[in-house]
Amino acid sequence: MKLIIQIPCYNEEKTLGVTIADLPRHIDGVDQIEYLIINDGSADATVAEARRLGVHHVVSFKNNRGLAHGFMAGLDACLHLGADIIVNTDADNQYNGADIEKLVRPILDGRADMVIGERPIDETAHFSPAKKMFQHLGSWVVRKASGTSIPDAPSGFRAYSREAALRINVTNEYTYTLETIIQAGRSKMAITSVPIRTNPELRKSRLFKSMWGYMKRSASVIVRSYAMYKPLKFFGTIGAVIFAAGLVPGIRFLVYMAMGDSAGHVQSLILTAILLMLGFMVFMLGVMGDLISKNRKLLEDIQYRTRKMEVERCKPAFLLDEPAGGPDAPTGAGRQQKAPAGR
Repeated sequence: MKLIIQIPCYNEEKTLGVTIADLPRHIDGVDQIEYLIINDGSADATVAEARRLGVHHVVSFKNNRGLAHGFMAGLDACLHLGADIIVNTDADNQYNGADIEKLVRPILDGRADMVIGERPIDETAHFSPAKKMFQHLGSWVVRKASGTSIPDAPSGFRAYSREAALRINVTNEYTYTLETIIQAGRSKMAITSVPIRTNPELRKSRLFKSMWGYMKRSASVIVRSYAMYKPLKFFGTIGAVIFAAGLVPGIRFLVYMAMGDSAGHVQSLILTAILLMLGFMVFMLGVMGDLISKNRKLLEDIQYRTRKMEVERCKPAFLLDEPAGGPDAPTGAGRQQKAPAGR
């Protein structure tokens, strides 16, 4: 059983050492543990520091591509490297490395394919009251959209089985955390969460510049993901609301017509016609979206089978050097990789 811990990095020269030192060297049930960093166009000495620390593998972008691109590139690399379990953590040591054993245990026991670390949000000192409220609100919305019971949806501390990693497909360019939960829930993937601990803050988050900006982008990801996986319900509900709204002025017109006073209320009839047609068109968008989603499921199955054949039969073209010894290897050891094309 091989575990690879991947760490997305962007200018993490100062914090990477603390993060690597906190990672586990042994977990019962795991035969081999390796570390991989995704260098997302860092302008500092992140890669040199990773080599000095003996990180086994490095995936690099020449320019900053964003968290979602880096996450998917890391998954691809881990799959090519033969990982049975992939853990994603942050380079700022936000999460307690010792809890990785708790993350992978449900997968080792065959109870889950995807495990999310649940942070103690209300007890985290560096979270403002507004951030705590929005974290709870966002997680509730994701639970409703995904049909899961995950209490901490934005958490980036998570573990994937090989099977889950082969099926994950992130389409937005902002973050992977919310979309992957919605995808897993709607695909009936075995997903669970475990309580984990957090460490004191080493630096401010770089994912968003303001809470409102984060909320706006997260809401966009949630709505888009839900519309992608449940288009008939999404557009059908909107169409039904518009259609029902169109009935109100229509009924009003009929009442006036029954009273013999319909001449001055033709506007209600026009509004009814517009709203009924609009509601019907939105509903038909849902029908078309549902048909497209059926096709998308077939494409996802093809992608899964293609990816599986690729990682099992093909040597990854982005390997440049041979592997070295890991965290206990001599200074400068490590394997440099270039991100796969298209990620």
